Amino acid sequence: MTTSLALQAARFREQNSAGRLLLPNAWDAASARIFEEAGFTAIGTTSAGIAYAEGYRDAEQIDRDAMVRAIAKIVKAVSVPVSADIEGGYGPSPADVRQTVDDVLDAGAAGINLEDTAHYGGTAALLGVDAQCERIAAAREAAARRGVPLVINARTDTFLLSLGANVDERVALTVDRGGRYMQAGADLVFVPLLVDPSTVKRLATQLPGPLSLMALPGAPPAAELFAAGATRVSIGQMGMLATLGSLKRISEELHQYGTWASIENTFYGFAEAEALFSRTRVATADAAP
Repeated sequence: MTTSLALQAARFREQNSAGRLLLPNAWDAASARIFEEAGFTAIGTTSAGIAYAEGYRDAEQIDRDAMVRAIAKIVKAVSVPVSADIEGGYGPSPADVRQTVDDVLDAGAAGINLEDTAHYGGTAALLGVDAQCERIAAAREAAARRGVPLVINARTDTFLLSLGANVDERVALTVDRGGRYMQAGADLVFVPLLVDPSTVKRLATQLPGPLSLMALPGAPPAAELFAAGATRVSIGQMGMLATLGSLKRISEELHQYGTWASIENTFYGFAEAEALFSRTRVATADAAP
């Protein structure tokens, strides 16, 4: 598997290097196949979407093993490279991150998101820069040891948490962290909640490497974000949340009126759904314990 995974990671690395990469985020095999069928050349996972589908809240309420199993199902369902959102790495130490990266490499992931929000206690909103750099370096070492050119999308939540007194301070914090993260082995700097083109342009010109963003409702089109300097734009949990919104409308109509116009508006045919998994092998008795 290592050889094929190395090829997938190299393929994904080329896509990021080329820029203007629009990356959808899947939460299960079906959503991943829908995105692949639409023509996307790579797919990310959404940790929040997977957590919701498994019955947990976001922010590492789901454990590492459950997340890795979900990522493995997504990888198996598609032929394109998959980048795994591993949140904060499921533990505070470099060893925790190293273990998580080993596990998602076993699952077949060609890239990761690794964030710096302090999930593990303390009073600071973000992990210390030095500590996060050690964790990024551990991720890079784990992948290099296995000969996989893993794409590391280093997320910093400076904008998400509105750190700094104003946008100028927020940009400065992001540039400082982003630069350090890239020195530690990251390939891109991922800044959720930043969608203002003028600020994107400022940040893109100051960072020493590629900028990755996440689209939100009300954000400019991807073309504008790319024009402002973004290299990659993903949608995070937004696809899953939009799906939940559609299901909410269906459930309300069905419960209140006993009708199904909402279903008819977005119906995906049974034959189409079957075709998504036409290449999936049937489980046999040989696979039973």
